[in-house]
Amino acid sequence: MTHSRRREGVLLFGRRNSILCQVHDIAFHLGPLTVTWYGILVACGFLFGLWNASRRALRQNIAPEAIFDCGTWLLIGAIAGARTVYVISYWPDVVNAAREYQHSPWMEVFMVQHGGIVYYGGLLGASAAGVLFARRRKLPVWKLADILAPSVALGSFVGRWGCLMHGCCYGRPTDLPWGIQFPLGHASHPDDGLPHFVHPTQIYDSLLNLGLFAGLAWFYKRRKFDGQVFAFYLIGYAVLRSVVECFRGDYPPADLAWGRITPAQLVSIGALLAGVLLLILLSRGKAAKQETPA
Repeated sequence: MTHSRRREGVLLFGRRNSILCQVHDIAFHLGPLTVTWYGILVACGFLFGLWNASRRALRQNIAPEAIFDCGTWLLIGAIAGARTVYVISYWPDVVNAAREYQHSPWMEVFMVQHGGIVYYGGLLGASAAGVLFARRRKLPVWKLADILAPSVALGSFVGRWGCLMHGCCYGRPTDLPWGIQFPLGHASHPDDGLPHFVHPTQIYDSLLNLGLFAGLAWFYKRRKFDGQVFAFYLIGYAVLRSVVECFRGDYPPADLAWGRITPAQLVSIGALLAGVLLLILLSRGKAAKQETPA
């Protein structure tokens, strides 16, 4: 997921003749530190996911403490990966942000609080960190991946509401009754005196991730080999993300391949293929072990 910087403090959503809900991007100030609802909800999703994974780990004779220890590695890997891919993909935006804050672009690279992360970069970074952690602790990599996979979807279910509060990842204009309207001055709401309702893509993504979590949690008890649940996560997330991207409205035309395919959809093709390849390779590995005489 790509997050752009914004300054609006209040989001209003709902139809004009309905009860409007007010939600604030900024939760509170702690001295010079500004705490946003986006940060709070993403953190809650991350912790909720770790707690959920720790319960599955216990059933696999892996101490819950190991999952929380792994969480530190995952967090560092996710932030590093998400920010790195954003910087590489959207360097002009980094340069513009540096000018706004009056420092060098290389300093802006480390200013994650200004916004600018890519979900798939975070997934790649967290996966690499998870492999390093598993090898350091001598834990089975694919077993650990299966334990964590449903919880990644659960964390995304919570975290996507942070995107809604922040006003990023918004959708295309719509006349559907569940369309939402951001405040005047938001990129989706120009000052022309007209209502501008858009698809609540953050909610679409959140609810689809909840469904993905439920499906993976159900399948976890029925898996045939280690790594199977993680592979299905890659496939499932690639599909649901590609569907949600069809309703996104925050991409500039220059970022669309062939005028319609978003960067996330392109990466989703790779994620889907990686998931299918994992299923094939890991299933063959299991078959080979079964055929090996004792």
